[in-house]
Amino acid sequence: MSRKRIVLTVTSELNYDQRMIRICTSLHNAGYDVTIIGRKRPNSKPLIERPYKQINIKQRIDSGKMLYLIYNLKLLFILLFKRMDVVCAIDLDTILPVYWISKLRGIPRVYDAHELFCEIEEIASRPKIQKMWYAIERHTVPNFKYGYTVNKSYVDEYRRMYGIDYAIVRNATILKPLTIPEKKERYILYQGAVNHGRCFEQLIPAMAQVDAKLIICGEGNFYAEAQQIAKQHGLEHKVIFKGYVPPHDLPKYTIEAYVGITLFVATSLSNELSLANRFFDYMHHGVPQLAARYPEYENINSEYEIATLLSEITPDTIAIALNKLLNDTEYYNKLQQNCLKAREVYCWQEEEKRLLAVYERLFPEYGK
Repeated sequence: MSRKRIVLTVTSELNYDQRMIRICTSLHNAGYDVTIIGRKRPNSKPLIERPYKQINIKQRIDSGKMLYLIYNLKLLFILLFKRMDVVCAIDLDTILPVYWISKLRGIPRVYDAHELFCEIEEIASRPKIQKMWYAIERHTVPNFKYGYTVNKSYVDEYRRMYGIDYAIVRNATILKPLTIPEKKERYILYQGAVNHGRCFEQLIPAMAQVDAKLIICGEGNFYAEAQQIAKQHGLEHKVIFKGYVPPHDLPKYTIEAYVGITLFVATSLSNELSLANRFFDYMHHGVPQLAARYPEYENINSEYEIATLLSEITPDTIAIALNKLLNDTEYYNKLQQNCLKAREVYCWQEEEKRLLAVYERLFPEYGK
């Protein structure tokens, strides 16, 4: 049996997209010939070697409309000459070239929706831009018979909007043996993009009332503002900015953390219905966390209480919740033990089965 060729397309940096690293590795291990195409930014580091093929599209323009226009034109050109049996668009910002090429060449197409793209804050807050993206979505997504997204709330929304029934493939962490170390320095950890809407305006001032350090691993469009907030409140000694941390180095920070942070402002429907990677990363390292009381977090927390959920996100409510996690040993230990149970259920080994089932519908011989 010849190996079926799958090409996946993203606008993210391939070194840092942990979901795509997991997906591509799983498809490769299942016997597929996998190629992922991503974006090389002006400051991107050389690609880390992976078991699957990687193509970087060099992009000097790093933001705005021209970023997507030029990137999609380059992507279309590459796809025209790329041998493949199926092509997968990851999110709406690469869907047009995938759609056109799949129609032109008569090959199956798959949609991997990491979020409700038209409802993310950067788009929902700009009506003209949102209208354009919705036009693209209506033109393409209903014609993607095969697809998957990250949680049930998103599945329900795509079914409601377009009558399509996608699979759920959560961003769960790979289950690995775990030994929880003695945590001499009880620090609080935020890992992920430092973007608008991630509650840094409330979290950083809250640290004035908390006897612990906050370590922030990541960068993003709110990074400079977050540093300025720490400076304004005289908290430079308690709020430590680590910048970008490569995926292979991040677990060193996570395993030693005492509490994790998963906070969002529900300024968009995509945020409100989200289920972040870090939620699973903390869980898998036995780290209780502070999270927003949104549907997907409530669903998991009602089954396995692993987090303190906040309905109202203010400096005071954050500080009260963090101090309870730091000082109430019985409560903390209960959440930690629940993490150890939940990680056995919510893990990549289980999500991988759902991922492979999508492609087995296209190539049944891989399911034998």
